[in-house]
Amino acid sequence: MADIVLGLAASHSPQLSAGADMWFQHAARDAKRSELVGLDGELHTFDELIPNAPEGLAAELKPEVAAAKYERTQAAMTVLQEKLAEADVDIAIVIGDDQWELFRDEGVPTFALYLGDQLYDEPKAPEVVAGLDKSLQAAQWAQHGDALAWHPTHAELSSAITDHLCIREFDISRFTTQMPDRTLGHAFTFPRYRMALPLETPIVPIFINTYFPPNVPTPGRCFDLGVAIAEAIANWDSAARVAVITSGGLSHFVVDERLDNQVLTGLRTGDRAAFAEIPRNYLRSGNSEILNWICAAGALTGLDPTIVDYVPGYRSEAGTGTGMAFAYWQ
Repeated sequence: MADIVLGLAASHSPQLSAGADMWFQHAARDAKRSELVGLDGELHTFDELIPNAPEGLAAELKPEVAAAKYERTQAAMTVLQEKLAEADVDIAIVIGDDQWELFRDEGVPTFALYLGDQLYDEPKAPEVVAGLDKSLQAAQWAQHGDALAWHPTHAELSSAITDHLCIREFDISRFTTQMPDRTLGHAFTFPRYRMALPLETPIVPIFINTYFPPNVPTPGRCFDLGVAIAEAIANWDSAARVAVITSGGLSHFVVDERLDNQVLTGLRTGDRAAFAEIPRNYLRSGNSEILNWICAAGALTGLDPTIVDYVPGYRSEAGTGTGMAFAYWQ
């Protein structure tokens, strides 16, 4: 049987990869959003959030505070990179959400697996990058390489997981062809470019529709999916050493420390109920990527979790930003 030897999880926000000098430039994009998930779980404009922003927020919006927090995030990423290098894994299960990168209007599956041998990611065209906010331009290196890059995928394990999930009564979409105008999304390239997953290590990408209702799965369903993925790996006739990696979240584009701490408590305890109790209206927009973490937690219930750090990255007077967390399981 194959063996899950390591779990890794990290936020993949551009705020993590663009440098401390860019933190407050992200706020200009927040101000343009008309549907921000507030601390009450309801949708608000940027201006509507300002009167109810957390007390003491002004102290969080100082450049020296942002710089110190940014250094903490980089130190946490170094820990994850070291853990991955030490584990010397043969295959990486990468759990993530597609954001209009591989899947579009022709079909957005709730859960999907790729049964081919490779996928590619492709950087945005130079003229497209030039039109982005400078804070996003500075973070492109964490999402895509300088040129089209092929990522090996493990079709045999992907097929075995798909078969087992169907037996466990999950409805799974599977595909074997990458459309020519589509790129592997940043949730799946982040382990390469920021966690230093070797390019020759094959991945099994597991796609969860977190962003596009109405077919967004519940937190409990995502945890159960993770449990079933672990079963499939354990039943697979191989001596492979497997890592389970996820990224995204935690709360954004409004920092919700209460929600983030509920998630972190669930990670520490491996308690499905802690996740299942999260109301679905809180898991919209960027917050929805918490579902990736919940699925990973289900797959890693047999390993011991360590929360490396949690950094509430506030970047505006409305309380917008990213709750950045970093964890590993061994």
